[in-house]
Amino acid sequence: MPKAKRKSHSGGADSSPYSKPSTKAAAAHSIFKMNTDLGQHILKNPGVASAIVQKANLKQSDHVLEVGPGTGNLTVLILKAAKRVTTVEMDPRMAAEVTKRVQGTPEAARLKVLLGDVIKTELPHFDVCISNTPYQISSPLVFKLLSLPTPPRTCILMFQLEFAMRLFAKPGDKLYSRLSVNAQMWAKISHVMKVGRNNFNPPPQVESSVVRIEPKFPRPQISYEEWDGMLRIAFVRKNRTLRAAFLGTSAVLDMLVANYRLWCAQNDIPVDDSPMDVEQDEPEGMEVDQAEEEEWNGFDDDVDDELPDFFKEIQAQKKKGSNRKKKGRINELVREKVRKVLEDETKLADKRARLCDEGDFLKLLYAFNQDGIHFS
Repeated sequence: MPKAKRKSHSGGADSSPYSKPSTKAAAAHSIFKMNTDLGQHILKNPGVASAIVQKANLKQSDHVLEVGPGTGNLTVLILKAAKRVTTVEMDPRMAAEVTKRVQGTPEAARLKVLLGDVIKTELPHFDVCISNTPYQISSPLVFKLLSLPTPPRTCILMFQLEFAMRLFAKPGDKLYSRLSVNAQMWAKISHVMKVGRNNFNPPPQVESSVVRIEPKFPRPQISYEEWDGMLRIAFVRKNRTLRAAFLGTSAVLDMLVANYRLWCAQNDIPVDDSPMDVEQDEPEGMEVDQAEEEEWNGFDDDVDDELPDFFKEIQAQKKKGSNRKKKGRINELVREKVRKVLEDETKLADKRARLCDEGDFLKLLYAFNQDGIHFS
């Protein structure tokens, strides 16, 4: 009679207290399970990390800002080449890991870790920005860096490949957007390298690209708020003509009227704000050529831009009631000023935003400002 198999109470050799835990057990107890909702894709290739730091051309006197340091693979390399490093990290676990990684070393005194959202954080002065950027904050981060009172000397930033292509896009390209105009207006942009998805842990679903952004010096002598405010209107529907963008939407005219009132008050200019005798329908958006709409389907809106607040407010008001209201004389004055700028002074009324270059937008902003029309 064969012997009955005896059950092992030890669970096998792998259950020894000295053996390594299984992969499944390790994953279950890992405190560094990456939160992909926060864009946590850690750059694990040391060769790529080293190349990024080298491309920054750091000086020994530089103060470097790093956005999203993760576990610190880039941070430790930056510390070897720069004087000081400030990192901004949202995840407390990652912030603790970066701090622990340099604890007890001479570099610890030269590292400052800020916990929070970089878009909402007040940043110190820095010379260079290096970032393996979380994809969801790519556009806000670029705009924040470009609008700083004292911009950095250079920025070496990793983005999703398609977003990087938007930075390079030229008028007429399908990816040409407000981001393209803003970035190329305020900075010189060059491609550094492509980075495959397998260089990250966990691998993202898209390819990445590293770009160099060098803010122009001296900076263009225009108001960033004015410039960006005008571009927001022009690129809400970039396949519309500029006439439709500025005159075909009541929300835009209402905003321009409010700004014109403020400008007149600041300059002691009397304004006739008496109501007109007849009620008028609010203007509807002018139609886009159907063939162009189909050709550019999927690229009409900028995925990185949100609708301006004044559009959201006017849409909410329209849902509550009629869109018929009594217009004031100042409304007609502003409408005529906008029409004159578009049709008579700049001749850009029939041009579409996606085909306008930097010079067109500069000419448009100058003409608007000369007539008292402002966007900030």
